Amino acid sequence: MADFADFEAVAARLVETARTLHARGWAAGTSGNFSAVVSVEPLRLAISRSGLDKGHLSSRDVLEVDAEGAVVEGHGRPSDETPIHLRVVARTGARAVLHTHSVWNTLVSQWHAAAGGVGFEGLEMLKGLAGVRSHEHREWLPIVPNSQDYAWLTKVVEATIARHPGTHGILLRGHGLYTWGRDLDEAERHVEVLEFLLEVKGRMDQEGGARGDR
Repeated sequence: MADFADFEAVAARLVETARTLHARGWAAGTSGNFSAVVSVEPLRLAISRSGLDKGHLSSRDVLEVDAEGAVVEGHGRPSDETPIHLRVVARTGARAVLHTHSVWNTLVSQWHAAAGGVGFEGLEMLKGLAGVRSHEHREWLPIVPNSQDYAWLTKVVEATIARHPGTHGILLRGHGLYTWGRDLDEAERHVEVLEFLLEVKGRMDQEGGARGDR
């Protein structure tokens, strides 16, 4: 896939994505961070600036960083989770990485943390994930501990992807969902699919708990 032609176009598209996910309730307040590859050689990543309401994000709030996370275009501080985005791109070959903080992904990440992840199967919506052709597919979404030590957390996320190379995302316990794609369109679709699956799972867990089954 060819590199994107210019940073400004990528920044504008990231703003559109951020506002869409905010409107869906998946990036409330200042939560969430979003990135897309501008070029591969050398690696340049467009990523949202830290501490901003994603519903009011503008192109000025998107920074360009290098492979070490240093800002090469724009002003301000990139997301604290920039190293995670960079490692996801390096490990998966993704061209876009999206991180959401929804109610359901937060609850499910807490409820299933002891199992190390949560599985989905038998649901038609699974076919919205890249490479999945049947509802019989089993998707395993790993759950990792949360931490404010982002250097440590980056290593954990990378190791988890290495152990589960077929996964389309990772949950940080009590924190949120990371997913990715070959471009922003695919990554955004993965957010929609996984958030749907997480809400279904969460509602089923709640019903089971009400019946004493959980």
